[in-house]
Amino acid sequence: MLRNLKRLVKDDQGATAVEYGLIVAAIAGLIIVVIFVLGNKVKNSFNNVASRMP
Repeated sequence: MLRNLKRLVKDDQGATAVEYGLIVAAIAGLIIVVIFVLGNKVKNSFNNVASRMP
């Protein structure tokens, strides 16, 4: 029983998975913020280009 507990304490795969999950969540959050900030600017640029085409 004590051996299993020591092995569980030494096992850091769960911590690594949590760290990767936090990194993915941070990147996803950053992408969402960029889309909201730049979304209207990109939309307006495309509309300007489309309106100038014959």
